[in-house]
Amino acid sequence: MIPSNARQGIAIVAVVAVAAVAIVALYGVVGGAGLPFGGQAGEPTATPTSTPSPSPSSSPTPEPTATPSPEVHTGYDQTTVTVVDGETGEELGRVEVAIADTRELMVTGLSETDVLPPDRGMLFVHDEPGEYTYVMRNMSFGIDIVFADADGTITVIHEAPEPGSDEDGASQGYTGEGQYVLEVNKGWMADHGVEEGDRLEFELPE
Repeated sequence: MIPSNARQGIAIVAVVAVAAVAIVALYGVVGGAGLPFGGQAGEPTATPTSTPSPSPSSSPTPEPTATPSPEVHTGYDQTTVTVVDGETGEELGRVEVAIADTRELMVTGLSETDVLPPDRGMLFVHDEPGEYTYVMRNMSFGIDIVFADADGTITVIHEAPEPGSDEDGASQGYTGEGQYVLEVNKGWMADHGVEEGDRLEFELPE
């Protein structure tokens, strides 16, 4: 049997012990959420994990595809011109073209373009058929200048070389009859076997 005063002492010790445990538990929770034990204010409570770097691909990185200079695109509608044999209708080649259908766009043309990719060109659209002269003013490369009448039939093909180093190209004039004029890289027509009498097929945006 334990004396009553001893029981009281045991009870007091028990209460003190429980209170101490509660205080420790309380400080442990506060420390975990705000300031870890032994840490300094402002330090993270957990170490951030790093994202593993992806394994390098075994396949080689594809080389970028050549694209036209921005000047070819800016302010121009686009369409596809397909060149077909005038007798058989066989496709001889096709190019993606910027459409020059205003005087401002026609005057600029390709003169501000440094490089023209092999699958690109420019289509000049006149209001009506007639005789027109095109010059190589400020051109950086040679081109084929192809005149076509209202139904797309090619009337004349000029191979216009790049102006000389001491020339601005303004005196290099190429004349033809038609309503449409297609400009592509010099030699494109010969490489695709295109001749006068063959036909340009395309759709113009409304």
